[in-house]
Amino acid sequence: MKSNFSYFRDSTVATFLGLIISAGIGYYYSPSVTGALNALFITAVLIVLEVSLSFDNAVVNATVLKKMTPLWRHRFLTWGMLIAVFGMRLVFPLAIVAIVAQISPWAALVMAATDPQEYAKTMMNAHLEIAAFGGSFLMLVGLKYFYDEKKESHWISFIEKPLAELGKIQAIEIGLTITLLIILTRFLPNEEQIRFILAGLLGVIVFVAVDGIGSWLEFSGKEKNDIHRASLGMFLYLEVLDSSFSFDGVIGAFAITKNLFIIMIGLSIGAYFVRSLTILFVEKNTLGHFAYLEHGAFYAIIALASMMLLGPFMHIPEWITGLCGAVIIGLSVLWSVKWAPPIKQSDKS
Repeated sequence: MKSNFSYFRDSTVATFLGLIISAGIGYYYSPSVTGALNALFITAVLIVLEVSLSFDNAVVNATVLKKMTPLWRHRFLTWGMLIAVFGMRLVFPLAIVAIVAQISPWAALVMAATDPQEYAKTMMNAHLEIAAFGGSFLMLVGLKYFYDEKKESHWISFIEKPLAELGKIQAIEIGLTITLLIILTRFLPNEEQIRFILAGLLGVIVFVAVDGIGSWLEFSGKEKNDIHRASLGMFLYLEVLDSSFSFDGVIGAFAITKNLFIIMIGLSIGAYFVRSLTILFVEKNTLGHFAYLEHGAFYAIIALASMMLLGPFMHIPEWITGLCGAVIIGLSVLWSVKWAPPIKQSDKS
């Protein structure tokens, strides 16, 4: 039987190599042992930040991955990792700075290498839009899970049973998210209102589009419930979901260091560990052994979405965000062990 540690062998190797590279980068910008050690420490902090913010992401990934074909599962764990590392941790920040500063991506890369302070300042100017987009998308992910009339398993029954009943109302989660965006917009300065609401609505549109594409791929083929086409839709959904999770980590990382390259290394290693956790959850049927773990993950997603949407109004330290998710998931595991009803053999398969 495959040991739990074996799932983290590749991510451990990536950590070792990443730390060496980050030490080299630290020495390049500050030619001293202190500079190299400081870069090592910052990278380690970023790894912990990414894992703590994305642990619930691993649970949700596992929920979706177990429904995918082995081929598309492999593609998510390989292609998806490349997208997570180079797309969201390097290309995405560069694209944001290029758009905000109205410069070319290459000029943004040069700025990141030669003037990290100015690069970070420009990146943070887009925090309002990033918070609105990511927060609204993740809010829909969380709400859709609970507003489901077919949902029969409940952790906090007095909350989840009424929500499941309300799931009979078509697209209720979309209406609630848009209403929340409108309410929050009223508390922003006039010059920021249009930026916030448009970015939030874009998050809603992307969620509807990805969800719709997934349904279309599943039911529009020659055969209904085409698992291969459905897996492609799930792949797209997971990539957008991963992107939304990474927004908070990327923004939070700039509060720790202004060096884009150290940020990319630290967050990428963290993302690698999240992928390893995802594989472990799928192959060990962790969700089947902990009945309320999935519930806890979606509660944590709603909490993260709420903190992202509140970001433009107050500063919420990243450690609070990570701790909140960890506490919720920890409680769901405790409840699963202590008070969950026995899982039928048919449910484990």
